[in-house]
Amino acid sequence: MCRSRPTWNSRPLRCCARTRDWRRDQTERLRPPGVLATWCPAEVAEKFLSPAPAELLRRLVEQGELSAEEAELARRVPVAEDVTVEADSGGHTDGRPLGSLLPRVLMLRDDVTRRFGYRRPVGVGAAGGLGTPAAVAAAFALGAAYVVTGSVNQTATEAGISDDAKTLLAQADVADVTMAPAADMFEMGVTLQVLRRGTMFAPRASRLYAAYRTHSSLEDIPSPERQKLERDVLGARVDEVWERTKRFWAARDPAQITRAENDPKHRMALVFRWYLGSSSRWAIDGDTGRRTDYQIWCGPAVGAFNRWTAGGFLAEPENRSVVQIALNLLEGAAVLTRAHQLRTYGVPVPASAFAYTPRRLA
Repeated sequence: MCRSRPTWNSRPLRCCARTRDWRRDQTERLRPPGVLATWCPAEVAEKFLSPAPAELLRRLVEQGELSAEEAELARRVPVAEDVTVEADSGGHTDGRPLGSLLPRVLMLRDDVTRRFGYRRPVGVGAAGGLGTPAAVAAAFALGAAYVVTGSVNQTATEAGISDDAKTLLAQADVADVTMAPAADMFEMGVTLQVLRRGTMFAPRASRLYAAYRTHSSLEDIPSPERQKLERDVLGARVDEVWERTKRFWAARDPAQITRAENDPKHRMALVFRWYLGSSSRWAIDGDTGRRTDYQIWCGPAVGAFNRWTAGGFLAEPENRSVVQIALNLLEGAAVLTRAHQLRTYGVPVPASAFAYTPRRLA
């Protein structure tokens, strides 16, 4: 899966265009490349639902990256074979409700299919806010071809975060999430959805962003305020953080250091971004000394999942494998869907039929 923005890059397209899936099958229907895209805005969706831009294909042919035949085939298939509509998810999110977003993209998919004469429509899936069988059943009822889970998988045995962080996630309820500045787009003020309960990351990161917006450099921050940031947020003196930051960028992108030495505002951003980046590492490593600084991406789905699994099979951490989580969500969605179908046929259905209990599934 890739979370893509509405920009075109020839490298992914070259890779996809060279795969064996770009061919005519025995019925002369074209197979699109194996690209799965995830997004929120419909204007981004249309880019992936449409064929690659003609100008880009022309340049790739001129550069010898594609043959004329491959370019001709690319004009007849969408960029993505499947696309996922991401609603109110953890991390980067627009917070849009699935009930409004998914039907909008499905209509767009149908319009693009007619416009370009696709014989095989693009599959549209759903993600974001899916933490219970009822939520999954609702996504399928809206027309989703498949579902993708995210936040709930962070509590799984296979998840790469520490057991300490998983414990915090297991205690969260639906409202125990909030928005905080994003490390990768800090200067632009972009926010993402993180765990609120048990961690002070969100308000502390917001203090750093407020200081960044207010002051032109680290030296411009009044001494009392700077000392509070060092003590309450960074956990180290600004000069120490800058030395750590320089070591990081020296190995990754030395140009950042050069820019920071000539631009005090950028230097301040890099120092503050050190905290945002480190907070994720502290959660992954389980650095309990920085527990209140853990940055854990998650959405309301994790709270709904905790309430659904409370006291049952999936409440035990050792039982929360990604397979058992997925199978129980799908099995539960099937049970609830069948119960709703029977009720619409006029069959008396007890309330207990809509309360699926997690269990070990093969």
